[in-house]
Amino acid sequence: MTTEFDLGHLLAERGAERYELHGRYLNHQLPRMLHTIGFDKVYERAEGAYFWDADGDDYLDMLAGFGVMGLGRHHPVVRKALHDVLDAELADLTRFDCQPLPGLLAEKLLAHSPHLDRVFFGNSGTEAVETALKFARFVTGKPRVLYCDHAFHGLTTGSLSVNGESGFRDGFAPLLPDTAVPLGDLDALARELKKGDVAALIVEPIQGKGVHEPPPGHLRAAQELLRRHKALLIADEVQTGLGRTGDFYAYQHEDGVEPDLVCVAKALSGGYVPVGATLGKDWIFKKVYSSMDRVLVHSASFGSNAQAMAAGLAVLSVMENEQIVANARATGELLKSRLAALTDKYELLADVRGRGLMVGIEFGRPDSLKLRSRWTMLQAARKGLFAQMVVVPLLRRHRILTQVSGDHLEVIKLIPPLIIGEREVDRFVDAFTDVMDDAHSGGGLVWDFGKTLIKQAVANR
Repeated sequence: MTTEFDLGHLLAERGAERYELHGRYLNHQLPRMLHTIGFDKVYERAEGAYFWDADGDDYLDMLAGFGVMGLGRHHPVVRKALHDVLDAELADLTRFDCQPLPGLLAEKLLAHSPHLDRVFFGNSGTEAVETALKFARFVTGKPRVLYCDHAFHGLTTGSLSVNGESGFRDGFAPLLPDTAVPLGDLDALARELKKGDVAALIVEPIQGKGVHEPPPGHLRAAQELLRRHKALLIADEVQTGLGRTGDFYAYQHEDGVEPDLVCVAKALSGGYVPVGATLGKDWIFKKVYSSMDRVLVHSASFGSNAQAMAAGLAVLSVMENEQIVANARATGELLKSRLAALTDKYELLADVRGRGLMVGIEFGRPDSLKLRSRWTMLQAARKGLFAQMVVVPLLRRHRILTQVSGDHLEVIKLIPPLIIGEREVDRFVDAFTDVMDDAHSGGGLVWDFGKTLIKQAVANR
């Protein structure tokens, strides 16, 4: 008997139920939140850095699926690679052979990763971090991993143990015996290392929460301290890697930094097939996989699957052939400079920072009495509301999708597809200028929406 399944028919018949279905069967708070802030849009299709709704209106994506869509949506080279690998009908995931695609992707990825020798392929960023934590603990024989305040490394139990945001950790204890140190604080790092039980320090070269960098030279100095105490440096490049910051990896902005383990994911997928990778030095892998008896001591059921490997190979090919890293560097500098020029104009705009196409826009307490009183009112209700007040009109009025950088932060993080150019920069800066003009006028839609957010924040207490 032939089974028939028509995906197009199913979506046409049930697609309008999307928010109802999610509220009934998945995380019920997501549609509630989207309805509250007016983000409950219905997007019909997407391409590159844009979405389109049923009316044919376009929306500029400055979020890139939290960085997953590094090449934008539906890049033709990645799409073709996936069609090709499906049509090839490979004997995939047999478990007892060695398919060519994982080795080819590892070879290509390591070509961009000096001083690293081997790769483990998993299915996500948090799994890449879990792998690094396991490997570091095993090869050093030490139990504790250090992480930085406000870090984000994932939400599974191991990666949650090195997550610097209490809102994610609360209620899930006990976690692994790990310890936070302030970002950029070498003295705190040295004090912990002297205790003799530290396996590694895991660090985002640029923190996603708030878009913060350590001081110049910190990573190299931290690396020297770690090596002195026979501990490892783990670079979490899940969001910052693959060109996001204007170099292939963010740690490469600082000379002499050679992490022992590097975690990547997100953009490597091409936005299609989940994939994570943990890259490391040869001696680490050889110690973990020390004998044939330990050949499966760490593995992943769907790791190295053909579709993910094909997507990764296509992504790296596009990055090389279309100069994606150089574009991220140049376009990011244009975007950051255009926004930084507005800090003198708007007293609510405190700082613009970041590298490449990872840009943080921070808001702060204004000087003028009228704006200051409104700012204080928002802060009393809930810190982070003003940033949300900017994000919402960017979408509603200008059809630009952005995100607040973290809970209780007055920071908007821009992580658009790495393929954007001057046209998208112009559109965003013009829209942002309009919203900030409204916010500084003392009235208008921005502050009207602020009243809604205040009511919601007070109700949730």
